[in-house]
Amino acid sequence: MSSAAVRGFFATAAMGFALCAAITVHAAPADTTAALEPETSDVVTMEPPKPNWFFVDGGWDMPGTSIFDGDSGKMVGMVETRRLADMAIDPAGQYYYVAETIWSKGDRGTRQDMVSVYDTRELKLVTEITIPDRILIGSRKNNFIISDDGKTGFVYNLSPASSVNIVDLVKRKFVANVEVPGCASMMPNPGVGFSALCADGSLATVKLTGSKADITHSAPFFSATDDPIFDNFTYDRKKKETTFLSYTGQIWTAKLGPAPTISAPFSIQTAAGIRPGETKPLELNWYPGGRQPMALHRATGHLFVLMHMGEYWSHKASGTEVWEVDLATQKVVKRRPLEEPMNNIEVTQSDKPLLIMDGEKGTALVIDLATWEEKHKIEKAGGSTITVADPS
Repeated sequence: MSSAAVRGFFATAAMGFALCAAITVHAAPADTTAALEPETSDVVTMEPPKPNWFFVDGGWDMPGTSIFDGDSGKMVGMVETRRLADMAIDPAGQYYYVAETIWSKGDRGTRQDMVSVYDTRELKLVTEITIPDRILIGSRKNNFIISDDGKTGFVYNLSPASSVNIVDLVKRKFVANVEVPGCASMMPNPGVGFSALCADGSLATVKLTGSKADITHSAPFFSATDDPIFDNFTYDRKKKETTFLSYTGQIWTAKLGPAPTISAPFSIQTAAGIRPGETKPLELNWYPGGRQPMALHRATGHLFVLMHMGEYWSHKASGTEVWEVDLATQKVVKRRPLEEPMNNIEVTQSDKPLLIMDGEKGTALVIDLATWEEKHKIEKAGGSTITVADPS
């Protein structure tokens, strides 16, 4: 064997030994004596609702009610709400309440109606309060309301009689079903029970004593047939006062109590220096419209209304302008054009208030009321009603 062949033989042998060693090292069993660290799950907690937070109902197309921080424009959480559910905020900020209906087989099977209680810090379900049937309509903020002290919930029903389910939120149980013939669209009436608008044009006052109800009516002050009132009206907890807006633009305030005091109406168009709205067909004018067309900043007494150019019975049309009304002087103090039509409007009850709007495209706008600067434009925020916390 030549020297070259010998060198090749030993080189090949050396490579073989190296490969075997590598295979041996690779195949060596891992050290199993080291224990694996158990993974600990955690839950991120939130703060209770802040004055500049706002809640957007996803409506029919988007699940849940999204919680946004108006200062940062960021989404901070979501309350689980199904289609046609109604959400209300505990005045103390501890719970979110959802009046909802589910079926055992999706959209069929055994029906279950309830008020679901969610903790505001972890958004976890605390309990469910079973109730009789509730109305299935959605996007009506006054179909489910909470008393000012946070102890009682009122859930509207129509099956087929108009009635209200009374819910004890402290003991978390259903109390009674109270019939309110021909009435709907509720508001709290502290120390009394609740009030509701009625088809005869009156305001019903429902005095509750345990499970018993005594119902009285004011004199009719509007025509539910000729000039209805928007059902997403505003309620001022501090003043115990409600502000109503009709399809033609008439504005009333009602001081609630055992016997409510209802103001004479004034026209929002007249307050802006133009002719009042009419019920005549084909008469073009500025009219209020939208699903949630008005918002009240309680501290200033200024009402913000979505307005559009149209005719009577165009009350579902989105607003192309925002009119700011001083309720004390009954004057429109500002008119602001919008770049795109908006269908829902709300205002935060903070020292530096923010105007919140959303439209049919699901885009939410956050406006600084002091400067009218657009602070945030949030895509796919939701296109239905807006709720804010009321710190009063």
